[in-house]
Amino acid sequence: MIDIAGAVSVESIDEDSRDQPEPAHAAAGVRSVAAHYGDPLREQRTLETAVGLVDRSHRGVIAVPGEDRLGWLHTLTTQHLADLPAGQGTELLVLSPHGHVEQHAMVTEQGGTTWLDTEPGDTAGLLGYLERMRFFSKVEPRDVTPEHALLSLVGPAAVDAVATLGVSGLAEPDLLEVPGPKFRAGSVPPRSTVRYDVRALPIGGWARRGPLGVDLLVAREAMGRVVAELRGADVPVAGLWAYEAVRVAARRPRVGLDTDHRSIPAEVGLVGPAVHLEKGCYRGQETVARVHNMGRPPRRLVLLHLDGVTTDQPPSAGTPVTRDGRTVGFVGTAVHHHELGQVALAVVKRNVPDDARLLVGETAAMIDS
Repeated sequence: MIDIAGAVSVESIDEDSRDQPEPAHAAAGVRSVAAHYGDPLREQRTLETAVGLVDRSHRGVIAVPGEDRLGWLHTLTTQHLADLPAGQGTELLVLSPHGHVEQHAMVTEQGGTTWLDTEPGDTAGLLGYLERMRFFSKVEPRDVTPEHALLSLVGPAAVDAVATLGVSGLAEPDLLEVPGPKFRAGSVPPRSTVRYDVRALPIGGWARRGPLGVDLLVAREAMGRVVAELRGADVPVAGLWAYEAVRVAARRPRVGLDTDHRSIPAEVGLVGPAVHLEKGCYRGQETVARVHNMGRPPRRLVLLHLDGVTTDQPPSAGTPVTRDGRTVGFVGTAVHHHELGQVALAVVKRNVPDDARLLVGETAAMIDS
């Protein structure tokens, strides 16, 4: 955690929070992250209007060196990775045999290594899958979370702020359009469906421009120096609550929090950034292709506005969404947003109309259309 006055850790507020280091990482010295630094709403405004530094060092980091790494990951995951050039990033999913989302990772190709950063709590599962699938491939995946930490510069001025660390000219994300159902072969270029620009940091590690700003991977022992340089350039810190509010408003789901065991990529908006619809066979591909060709996944991700009258406490993840007494979905991440009020990401049945009157527990909810 970034140690400054007013820092309040996630664990001190919710000891069962998903946003804490995995036990093995905590035992290796990975610390908790800050929920806020005393004023979470002000921190949100900073992230939406300027730039702030968010400690996300509880995320898992897997390094995959080895000459076969890109072709190997290409065959195991949903993304087109065979020719991912150095200095680029993207996203990938690992699916079950039935096409349900099991893991999500951000990908960075830099320094002769493919770096995967993933949800806290998912590192062991993702690494275990990769290790089981090594066979004779020349790859050496390993968990490097105790040695490397992820920080994020979030906000419209993130690219300017990272110049403090000696990085300039990071290009905007390059996202391919998702083709319609029953598209012609050859419609999707043979490349990653989203490209994130990546540059080496002079201090070591890398900077990757993404949807919400710029992610920084640095040696964990260098975190203090990086934070000091950025704060010395008047970049304020912001807690994870502020980051989550910005993410929810942008309708970006987190796997394991805004998904359940039945979620498929098309239901939660992950086809565009993480699934290549024309690459070769991978586990779960049949479900992805069938649902896309039908054009109607059974559920969809929505942003809910909660009235906040019956309670000012956001509902917990997994709380049922009901309509006329029947369960039609579940809530994922719920937050207090500085402009939108109490809002939540939720997965609901596709046939639920946008103007439906919904309940989340005892709280009235409406879909943001």
